[in-house]
Amino acid sequence: MNDTTEREQQLVDWLADMNEDDALSLARQMLLEDEKDPLRVMELCRMAMDIVGKRFEEGEYFLPELVLAGEMLESIGAIAKPLIKQVPGEVAKKLGRVLIGTVHGDLHDIGKNIVSFMLDINGFDVKDIGIDVPVKTFIQEIKDYQPDVVALSGFLTLAFESMKETIASFEHEDMRGKFKIMIGGGQIDETVRAYTGADAYGRNAVEAVNLCKNWLGAAA
Repeated sequence: MNDTTEREQQLVDWLADMNEDDALSLARQMLLEDEKDPLRVMELCRMAMDIVGKRFEEGEYFLPELVLAGEMLESIGAIAKPLIKQVPGEVAKKLGRVLIGTVHGDLHDIGKNIVSFMLDINGFDVKDIGIDVPVKTFIQEIKDYQPDVVALSGFLTLAFESMKETIASFEHEDMRGKFKIMIGGGQIDETVRAYTGADAYGRNAVEAVNLCKNWLGAAA
């Protein structure tokens, strides 16, 4: 294992282990001193948050750990985001509107936050309506915001049923054909996509961005 690989693994481990001071210090050094690709640093954050989510589901971590993980991600994102925006050739005009939220019964927001972040820096208008979002809130927000894409997030397996219920409500409201629906979360695959009735699922934030670009006619 070379020095770069060791440092990357160290960041993942420190984030996953809630070692806040060391993790933030290393992330800051990687971004500002080593000039490491900010997208790579955010990918390392995603890897760490996957571990955090699994530990939560297994009962090793609880809500305070999820909150701290989200705070660490926000701190690193605040440094990384301006560095990504300095990349030449960034598209200035907005490519479309995306409404994103974690479905009811699920309090995870880490994966959702990374997707929101990546969509934003790739030129989309993003409205994040938070976690544990009731079906009626999604419906009202869709009427108000008129999104091109609705993104449903969920990590826990119970979220699959919530996603199915939410998408069924779009059918009931006769709005299903007015936007594309993508779902995402730690355990989501093609079987879950088919069960919920979503148009597609993304394994990570990069896939989510590419789905939106393809749907809205932008080059991926």
